[in-house]
Amino acid sequence: MEIHGATYEEAYSNFRWNTPEQFNVAEMCCLRHARGSLRDAPGLIYVRSDGTVDTYTFGHLATYAARFANVLMHLGAGRGDIVGVHLPQTPEAVIAHFGIQMIGAIALPLFALFGPDAMQFRLADSATKVLVTSRAGLERIEGATADQSALAHVLSIDGAGANDVKSFWHLMESASPQATVVPTHSEDPAFLMYTSGTTGNPKGVLHAQRVLYGHLPGIILPHEQFPQSGDKFWTPADWAWAGGLFDALLPALYYGVPMVGRQPSAFDPEDAFDFMACHGIRNAFMPPTALRIMRKVENPRGRYPHVLRSIATGGESLGEDMIAWGQDAFGFTLNEIYGQTEVNLVTGNCASLFPVRPGSMGRAMPGHIVDVVDADGQPCPDNVDGIVAVKRPNPVMFLEYWKNPEATARKFIGEWCLLGDVARRDPEGYFWFRGRDDDIIISSGYRIGPSEIEECLVTHPAVVLAGVIGTPDETRGEVVVAYVVLADGQEADEDLVINIQNHVKTRLAAHEYPRAVRVISDMPVTLTGKIRRRDLRVLEASRKV
Repeated sequence: MEIHGATYEEAYSNFRWNTPEQFNVAEMCCLRHARGSLRDAPGLIYVRSDGTVDTYTFGHLATYAARFANVLMHLGAGRGDIVGVHLPQTPEAVIAHFGIQMIGAIALPLFALFGPDAMQFRLADSATKVLVTSRAGLERIEGATADQSALAHVLSIDGAGANDVKSFWHLMESASPQATVVPTHSEDPAFLMYTSGTTGNPKGVLHAQRVLYGHLPGIILPHEQFPQSGDKFWTPADWAWAGGLFDALLPALYYGVPMVGRQPSAFDPEDAFDFMACHGIRNAFMPPTALRIMRKVENPRGRYPHVLRSIATGGESLGEDMIAWGQDAFGFTLNEIYGQTEVNLVTGNCASLFPVRPGSMGRAMPGHIVDVVDADGQPCPDNVDGIVAVKRPNPVMFLEYWKNPEATARKFIGEWCLLGDVARRDPEGYFWFRGRDDDIIISSGYRIGPSEIEECLVTHPAVVLAGVIGTPDETRGEVVVAYVVLADGQEADEDLVINIQNHVKTRLAAHEYPRAVRVISDMPVTLTGKIRRRDLRVLEASRKV
């Protein structure tokens, strides 16, 4: 894919999609490189916690992917089956994704830090047939794989275990290194990613093979005409998140650019600067929360000389002061990007092509028709608030919500896919975020639905009712706040609050637990018994007056 034009206007107007009829993510990100000049070039550079580095060439990755494809077929998995990848940044995660795509199956990326409740629902709803995880993952999700009628096999990268858990690598050793890619159409399903909604259970977002192709303009421009000679990519974002998988890992490998991964550890700002300097990182996707934490490091350019040339960031607005800090800390402008799991990387910035306006969501990326529309699906005039919408057809757009045609239909008005964010477009085509038209909480770049947390809270024996909202936070953008009504006889002391927080943290995920728990005597509800989260937001705001 090429984007021609000396100016943004030329690049946008000259761009035409040429989506291949046949498209396979494993073929485009790995196998074609292994057959060509990049066979012996590094595809994945993996840094372990002790500092040792394992380098996987594209040839290595192709061989391992073929072995895993044969493992899956031996286990009875095939085209259209769901295979879960419940791993942090590991070589096995990359291998698993490519093996899944080689057989035409559907990959289900799962956060390594998911707890049993979050996992149990996703495995059951998706009818996952094979799950790839780790020993630590199995401990975290204890009980989630039981009574899963569709789940036929659980594989651990750390060896065999109880309950018929099979060894990933033992199966790989006995599998053939030769496998043929199942021909896939660009419209064939490839990824199922769950996103939280404001009501009910999380929704599965089904993406086609073409979704990777659709992301490329949103990589080329924000990373300043990516790829360039010598580029090397890294992100601290989990590869199960759209930001880690679609905004970093897969596009980098598509272009033959080595991806640097590292054994998971708590994010440390000094370490992040040091890591990028030591490993010659040239391109990074950094969530805004990570950048805000890194801002606390003094004199980073003097202490950690780097070769970075581009950083893309998305999930929430940085603001003018953070853009200025980025210029000082890195010597170039941070390029913000925007999208959501359903339709990702549709607006963004490219400082070399047009001025970055701090606080804006950037301009529409080439190939994407983006606008703000009213309740009838009509485009709004400039500087008038409306819902951000993307016109179909579009290769980055999701196929459907998994087993939920009603929710899929509600996502569209005519040819417009509604992203749910309220924004306005200025006369120069910059988009400005104004708020959400629902109760989604955006914290550290994650879009968090309150419903799943509320349901988890009321399973705690001390909680009768729960309402969850987001409240502004300097570092994370927003944090989760829970308002709860306690059962009779329960004392609202610090120990109980911590216990309630840990209940969510261990059952769902660490990024979803409430940073604050407010005990109230009566929960505001509608006549039909629904939580009035708007009233809770008013109550929360009154606490800060």
